[in-house]
Amino acid sequence: MLRVNSALKAASARSLGARSLATAANKVALSNLEANKYIKYDRMDENIKIVRDRLQHPLTLAEKIVYGHLDDAVNQDIARGSSYLRLRPDRVACQDATAQMALLQFMSAGLPEVAVPTTVHCDHLIEAQKGGVKDLSRANDVNKEVYDFLASCSAKYNIGFWKPGSGIIHQIILENYAFPGGLMIGTDSHTPNAGGLGMVAVGVGGADAVDVMANIPWELKCPKVIGVKLTGQMSGWTSAKDIILKVAGILTVKGGTGAIVEYFGPGVDSLSCTGMATICNMGAEIGATTSLFPYNSRMADYLDATNRSTITAHANQYRHNLVADEGAKYDQIIEIDLSRLEPHINGPFTPDLATPISQLKQTATKNSWPLEIKSGLIGSCTNSSYEDMSRAADLAQQALNAGLKSKSQYFITPGSEQIRATIARDGQMDVLTKAGGVVLANACGPCIGQWDRSDTKKGEKNTIVTSYNRNFTGRNDGNPATHCFVTSPELVTALSFAGSLEFNPLTDSITTPEGKEFKFTAPQGLDLPPRGYDPGENTYQAPPADRSQVNVVVDPKSNRLELLTPFAKWDGKNPTQLPVLIKVKGKCTTDHISAAGPWLKYRGHLDNISNNMLIGAINIENGQANSVKNHFTGEYGAVPAVARDYKAKGIRWVVVGDENYGEGSSREHAALEVRHLGGAAVIVKSFARIHETNLKKQGMLPLTFANPADYDKVRFDDKIDILGVETLTPGTPLTVVCNHADGTADKITVNHTFNENQISWFKAGSALNAMAQ
Repeated sequence: MLRVNSALKAASARSLGARSLATAANKVALSNLEANKYIKYDRMDENIKIVRDRLQHPLTLAEKIVYGHLDDAVNQDIARGSSYLRLRPDRVACQDATAQMALLQFMSAGLPEVAVPTTVHCDHLIEAQKGGVKDLSRANDVNKEVYDFLASCSAKYNIGFWKPGSGIIHQIILENYAFPGGLMIGTDSHTPNAGGLGMVAVGVGGADAVDVMANIPWELKCPKVIGVKLTGQMSGWTSAKDIILKVAGILTVKGGTGAIVEYFGPGVDSLSCTGMATICNMGAEIGATTSLFPYNSRMADYLDATNRSTITAHANQYRHNLVADEGAKYDQIIEIDLSRLEPHINGPFTPDLATPISQLKQTATKNSWPLEIKSGLIGSCTNSSYEDMSRAADLAQQALNAGLKSKSQYFITPGSEQIRATIARDGQMDVLTKAGGVVLANACGPCIGQWDRSDTKKGEKNTIVTSYNRNFTGRNDGNPATHCFVTSPELVTALSFAGSLEFNPLTDSITTPEGKEFKFTAPQGLDLPPRGYDPGENTYQAPPADRSQVNVVVDPKSNRLELLTPFAKWDGKNPTQLPVLIKVKGKCTTDHISAAGPWLKYRGHLDNISNNMLIGAINIENGQANSVKNHFTGEYGAVPAVARDYKAKGIRWVVVGDENYGEGSSREHAALEVRHLGGAAVIVKSFARIHETNLKKQGMLPLTFANPADYDKVRFDDKIDILGVETLTPGTPLTVVCNHADGTADKITVNHTFNENQISWFKAGSALNAMAQ
């Protein structure tokens, strides 16, 4: 048997269709760490009944969960793709890099505590350098000021705090907080990971998180629903990762924008719960609002294995609300036969360039990709489950038995302290390190650019393969010439032993030191540890019972943290004579707008981090990054420096961009920095969902060309007038006048997606200002 399915064995002893001993009157805790906060399946059930009666059609699972969390199910306007829903999430999760700004904003609201269960997770600020223990120690020293701020702020406002070394936010959420039918928002784009436990989990900017923490309904445009029907059954080398790699190739990086991706069909039951989480996690790379799976025995087994059997029983009782209705309608359906699905490897430079492993050698050679693999990296929030590590270790043991060690550098990132402790106890870690692997800290590390890489020089073309989720230019190591490919941990491991993109582990052999030909057999691995999980070191800080004596201090001299100053209100006039700061050519992700890596240390200091604003974006005028012409001096300078000069002169400016502008991370800094340095509007062909919302939250005008071809009419040295802002109205286009340097002008129609509430944010100067009014 190629894949041991422990969950299906256990399922024979459990009937999910049967009523459990739980009753509707029972209160079931949201988590083992929040005994006085309860799952509200009864309220969800009432809302669904109201909506079902109103809409008179079968509901998808996504609709059940989203509509089940409506603030006002009776009166809410519901229209997929157009109406704005007001929702009541069950919880909020923040990672340390984005939590700084979110908590600084929450502090300014003057509230005594958060209104919904909230957690902060320290995972982004640990740089991979020498190995887990040393790197964690160094991070605790370097980031002490930030960690102390986050810990004290969490204690002050009744927030759960996960210390550095705990693990990656999404793995911690899956292990402790995610539950079927829940609604969660998180200040990280890969929050949808929790969809592996049947939760609608959505990545947002910090301002959205602050709204929910302040007991304000969260606003979301009513999502469309894309159905992915899975048939057949996985086996052999094919893994859950290959499903989302295939889907990314079909939908591209923007094909899921404005939609929830819902998986269904008989093939679902061949996936482990953590495998489903992998798929949902990387769903962020297709622009989806989130992704999710229906509740099944695999989720029940995972809940039981993570000591949440009371939630299992409760979910069993409400199972009718945790799966789609028969006959539910999807806006689009994709069908994938798992029995025929081939392992994939996606990249470089974009996660939707999908290549089946059988075509990799030919494709790599044709495109002149560097064939030698310098590094293989497994783990991260996407692929660090017990199953992932077990299957990778199985391959590593096969190679060790043949006398082989990894030819490429090989790095392992455990997703959590629980995973690290469990694979240390059960032997997988020992196998992986004997094969040449270096175990990194329980943190994001190289996946987000926290990698002090020393084996290549910047600008040197090279190839790395990872089991991560994102591979934009320069993301992992800051080197724009690094060709990063994302794939499964199994393929990363096998390719690392071969050291070449020309190797296909399904068909090819490796010559051993003894001159023999070695061929891998398909990997095997358990989805859950037979002896249960080892929790490892306790790294959780619960809020104190008495929070009155907790003080939160921000040093005014700090270069890491800075209290926020409210943005100015709109002056009531149409913006005119705005210089084009930069006309961006091609892909512009949040990494291009606000780089991570070494800049992460400034995430709590808006002025300092603004020095990275748009430094990765390519200027269409000269084809260079971080080089734009100052309209008033005629000199070229760094983008932030020119913006600061305009701001000092009291001149606001605009950015012009291409398709899917702002894709990638949920980081609101990509909006905050633009606002802070004097931006008035961002005009593009299309936006990624989170970034558009983040711009609105900060009092910006995110506008899209009614005719995308009008992008070509804007010149880099134009002065822009935006007409119609004085009467800004939902659904009414605006007019942009491009005043050219030669005295001519072009009028362009632009659209916006503001509703009445969001217009109030713009007029107040930001959503936070509007909240304070």
